[in-house]
Amino acid sequence: MASRTFMLMGQVMPCIKQNASKIRIRRMELDTNLNMYFKKDEFYFVHDPSKKCKTGDIVLIKELPQKLTRLITHTLEEIVYPLGDVTDPITGKKVTAGKYREDVEDANRLFGKSSEAFDYDKAPPRGRLEGTRDFSHGETYIKYHEDGKDQPFSV
Repeated sequence: MASRTFMLMGQVMPCIKQNASKIRIRRMELDTNLNMYFKKDEFYFVHDPSKKCKTGDIVLIKELPQKLTRLITHTLEEIVYPLGDVTDPITGKKVTAGKYREDVEDANRLFGKSSEAFDYDKAPPRGRLEGTRDFSHGETYIKYHEDGKDQPFSV
C-alpha cells in the first residue's frame, strides 16, 4: 500500500552511528475504522560523513541507488531549515512568535523600540553556545543506567 518515494523531508534526531545521521520522517496514516489520520514516524539512517546536519534541523534526503550498509539507505541532499531561526516556508520570511520579523520591526519604528527588545540583526548565528548550553554538537551515546551524574549527550 505504501509507495516508494525518491526524496523525503524530515527532522534530524540524536544518533550514535559514525558517518551517519538519524532522520525522522513523519507521515499521516489513515485509520479506516475511525476515518481519521494519525501520526506515524519512520526513521532512516542517512550517510553524512562530515556531520553537516545537527539535531533538530529539517533536511531533505535522497534514496541511494543501493544500500551503503544494512542500515544506511539514504544520503543527505540539503539542509532546508537549520534549527534556530524559524522561516515561513511559503513566503520565505523570518518569523518571531507567530509574527513576521518585518512586521515587528515596522511596529518598532512606528511606536519606538524598547530598550530591552531583542535585536535579531546583532544576534550571533547558531553554534555560539556549543559546550555551555547547546549540546547538539556533542557525541551521543546510549544511557544504560542511572548513576546520578548529569549525562547531556545520552540518548
